[in-house]
Amino acid sequence: MSTNEASVVLLRHGETEWSLDGRHTGLSDIELTENGLQEARDAGKRLSGMEFDHVLTSPLKRARDTCELAGFGADAQTTDELTEWNYGEYEGITTVEIQKTKPDWWLFADGCPGGESAADVGNRVDPLIERAKAGGGRWLFVAHGHVLRVVGARWAGLPPEDASMLLLGTAAVCVLGYEHGRPALKHWNETGSLS
Repeated sequence: MSTNEASVVLLRHGETEWSLDGRHTGLSDIELTENGLQEARDAGKRLSGMEFDHVLTSPLKRARDTCELAGFGADAQTTDELTEWNYGEYEGITTVEIQKTKPDWWLFADGCPGGESAADVGNRVDPLIERAKAGGGRWLFVAHGHVLRVVGARWAGLPPEDASMLLLGTAAVCVLGYEHGRPALKHWNETGSLS
């Protein structure tokens, strides 16, 4: 990596009751479970020794708490660009429940009534990605599963709908960087050691 190329580490927040149940958790400010608290601390161990020029987190508590427990809260700034997908009418319910009335519904293709589409989320995160790429340095984004999947897709130049292919577990770590000057996903959905 040349010195002027950015690298971005993504950290998804730890487990919540709603993530455990598979409920769409967008703007609801759900607490981490006890397991989620431990996942956040474990993520901090995986990231130990890493230093960042910029630490950005979603304003929602589950992301801010994960950032703090991982050891990066003192340097963090919140940004609405990393807020989770707005699920509108589908907030708090599962895909299985939605598909009982809309059998072919898929978040990344159909979006949410009263909420956002994949294109909306892509448009929201694109300026943040461009700032990171233009500014260079090392960045940490602490946020949520679906928005970070869109960040990964957009980093690589893919349409936001293609984020459906990038699964992301709770407290997982991803590394975005470059190969031969082209944006690439260097690590994805890491839950073990990064050494």
